[in-house]
Amino acid sequence: MNEHKIIYILDTNILLHEPLAFLSFKEHDVIVPMTVLEELDSIKDRKRDVSRDARVAIRALEDSLVDASPEEVLSGVKLPENDPEHPSGHLSIFNDYTLKQTAGTLSFNENDNRIINAALHIQKENPKKKVVLVTKDINMRLKAKGAGLAHVEDYRTDQLIDDIQFLSKGYHKFEGDFWQHIDECDSETEGRNTTHYVNRDVLPNSYMNEYILDDSQHFAGKITGWDEERLAIADLSYERLMAKQAWGINPKNIYQGMAMDALLDPTIDLVILTGAAGSGKTLLALASALEQVVERGLYDKIIVTRSTPEIAESIGFLPGTEEEKMAPWLSAITDSLEVLHKSDENMNGSLNYIMEKANIQFKSVNFMRGRSIQNAIVLLDECQNLTASQLKTIITRCGEGTKLVCSGNLAQIDSNYLTAVTSGLTYIVERFKNFPGSTTVHLNGVVRSRLASFAEENL
Repeated sequence: MNEHKIIYILDTNILLHEPLAFLSFKEHDVIVPMTVLEELDSIKDRKRDVSRDARVAIRALEDSLVDASPEEVLSGVKLPENDPEHPSGHLSIFNDYTLKQTAGTLSFNENDNRIINAALHIQKENPKKKVVLVTKDINMRLKAKGAGLAHVEDYRTDQLIDDIQFLSKGYHKFEGDFWQHIDECDSETEGRNTTHYVNRDVLPNSYMNEYILDDSQHFAGKITGWDEERLAIADLSYERLMAKQAWGINPKNIYQGMAMDALLDPTIDLVILTGAAGSGKTLLALASALEQVVERGLYDKIIVTRSTPEIAESIGFLPGTEEEKMAPWLSAITDSLEVLHKSDENMNGSLNYIMEKANIQFKSVNFMRGRSIQNAIVLLDECQNLTASQLKTIITRCGEGTKLVCSGNLAQIDSNYLTAVTSGLTYIVERFKNFPGSTTVHLNGVVRSRLASFAEENL
C-alpha cells in the first residue's frame, strides 16, 4: 500500500451525520471499528430521527462489503472509483473487541474509549502512515488527543465555508448614497416596477434576490438578474419596504422590511431567515403566513414544525394528538400567535378560531418524511440544529404551490455534533444563494425588549 495514503477511522456520529461519508475520502483508506457497527445497530430500531440515517449507513456498508470474504473485510475492500484519475482507497472493519486492556490505554467501559483505543492500536501498527480519527464529538477529540492520538479531525467534507463571518447575509450595504457609486445606469419602468441596469463591477460577488441598501435610507433594491456586463436591480424603495404589512404587523427596521418582502413574494419558494434571538424571525414568518392563507387565499394551510431532538423517542408515549404532543416544543410559535391575535383589531374570535381559519397544523420533523406537501406554507423553526441531510429530506417534501420558511439562530446550536459552519442552516444558505426561487435575509438588531437587546450584546 502507498505510504502516502492516510488511514481514516470513523466514529459513529460521522455515519449518522452523513451515512455515505465513508465514500468521501478519495484515495485514502477508511476503517470502521466494530463498536461503531454495534452503535449503529442499537440506533437503527429506535423511534428517533437518526434511526433512518443509521439504517442507510448500515445498508451502504453492506453493499460495499457484500461480496468480500471475512479475511478481505478485515484487510480492506477496494471502494468504487468516483474519479478515474484518482484511484479509490479501501474500506475495512476493525474488530476492536479483540484488543486487551493494557497500561496507558483508556478503560473499555465506554464505546468512545473503545474507538479511541482502536485508533491508538492502528496508529501503533502503522508508524509510517498518518492515522486520523474522524469524529464530530468535541469531547472525544480532546480525549483522543490526551490519550496520545496524533491526528483527530472533524468531518468537513460537507462544510462549504471556513468561517461563519463569510456566510451570505442576503444583502449588501453601500456607504453614503447608492447612486454615488454608479457611473452608468439604464432604467426600465413597467407599471409601478422600475428596474435599473448597472455595471456588474459595482457588485461582482452578488447573487440572485440579494437586497441592496445604502446609508441614505432612501434607496433599496433587489438583484433580479445579470449578464457578463450588467446587473439588473429592481427598485424597491426604502419607504415601500418599511410600509410592508402582514396581519397587522409592520417592520420595525429595514431588515424586517426585507424579510417581509421575501415572505410575501409569491414567486419565492424558499425564504431563509437567520439572526439573533428576538430579531423577529418567527413573528414575521407567522404573520406573513396568516396574511397569505387567511386574507389572500394563496395557500390552503400552515404547517409548523421544528427540530425536536428529544421528542422523537417520547412523542409516541405522550397523551393527546400530534399537535398536543408538539405543544411544549412549539411554545415560541404559540407565543407569537398570541401576539398576533392581540394585534388583530378585526379578529373578535378566540386564538383557536385563528388556528382553525388558517388551518394551522403542528407537525414533528420526524413525521415529515414520506409526505408530499401541496399548497401550504411550511414554517421550519430552529433549523440551526438540523444537519444538511435532514434539511434536504424536508425540502424535497415540498410539492407544487408550497412555500418553505427556514429560520434559526446560528449562535444557539444545541446539537453536540454541529457547529455554526457545519449546521444544515448554513449549508442551505450557501447552496441556495444562487437559486432564483429563494431569498436569504439576516435580521440585524433585537427588537424584543431593551433587556433582550442588552443581553444579546453584552452576555
